Amino acid sequence: MDRVKFKKGEQRKFIQRVLNELNCPSLRGFLQFGLDVNYSSLKNYFVESRLIPRKLFEEMLYLSKINIGSLEVEYLGENWGKIRGGKKRKK
Repeated sequence: MDRVKFKKGEQRKFIQRVLNELNCPSLRGFLQFGLDVNYSSLKNYFVESRLIPRKLFEEMLYLSKINIGSLEVEYLGENWGKIRGGKKRKK
């Protein structure tokens, strides 16, 4: 599963922008759109402790009708977390 990496602080702004476009008052209200994501995971994405999966990112773009050209994102490969974890463990 690919991940989407934003600059620091931009992931939170993106989620806030999606919520504004959809007229959602809170993260919990965002779940009414039928996305397959837990509330706790959504909170982790909001506080930027985890990266957003590409599939969820694309669903958010589709729902909010935000143009991807207006965002600066980097797509990380499927092995990104595994590589990083392996390097930490190796030390």
